[in-house]
Amino acid sequence: MSDVAALLSLARAAKARIATAESCTGGMISAALTDVAGSSDVFDRGFVTYSNAAKQAMLGVSPETLARVGAVSEEVAREMAEGALARSEATLAVAVTGIAGPG
Repeated sequence: MSDVAALLSLARAAKARIATAESCTGGMISAALTDVAGSSDVFDRGFVTYSNAAKQAMLGVSPETLARVGAVSEEVAREMAEGALARSEATLAVAVTGIAGPG
């Protein structure tokens, strides 16, 4: 069983629903989750918020937080996860932000 399938199995057993909030990964986490057969009973939705404007509009990330610590920070990732939970039916959210560089 793959790590992703194992994660989905654990979520299913816990009756959890998953949402993702992604920036630099551009939806790859959501794609990995939904690539597993049967994921629809656990995966609720994914938000791809590459720009700061999208983070604010779709997830409610504070412009003050973005200005103070920048998009690539634990605080922004936390606000992204909280926003995903608030804007979905999920009980578990994962958020990732970072710099997508060459290679």
